[in-house]
Amino acid sequence: MNKKLLGIGAVLIMAFAGYSLASFRTALTPYVDYKTARASAGTVQVAGGLAKASTRYDEASQRLIFGLTDEATGDLLEVRYEGVKPGNFEDAVSIVAIGRFNSAEKVFDADKLLVKCPSKYQGEEVEEKVYE
Repeated sequence: MNKKLLGIGAVLIMAFAGYSLASFRTALTPYVDYKTARASAGTVQVAGGLAKASTRYDEASQRLIFGLTDEATGDLLEVRYEGVKPGNFEDAVSIVAIGRFNSAEKVFDADKLLVKCPSKYQGEEVEEKVYE
């Protein structure tokens, strides 16, 4: 009886471990370059800088369209995001778009955006004070 319970417990632990690993693998979203993103069928992450004067936002449909520029190669990727425009979007230092490439419309459809804004301390001189 004791061996039977031990066997059932081992099977349950293995099943739980297998389910956890499978769930974890599906939650991973790799960072890829723009060329790989255009060829990928699954969900990926792309990062870059906001292309100047490329932002279009329609308040009524809450559709944001903008260009991401790869700093290393200069490659441009058009991104479409449906949702509320992030605050300080135009001031972003870098943007990460998570989604998949729509090859029919030649646009990256982002489900999520991660916007990194400049630090409030960036570019400021820190004044040294000497206390005597």
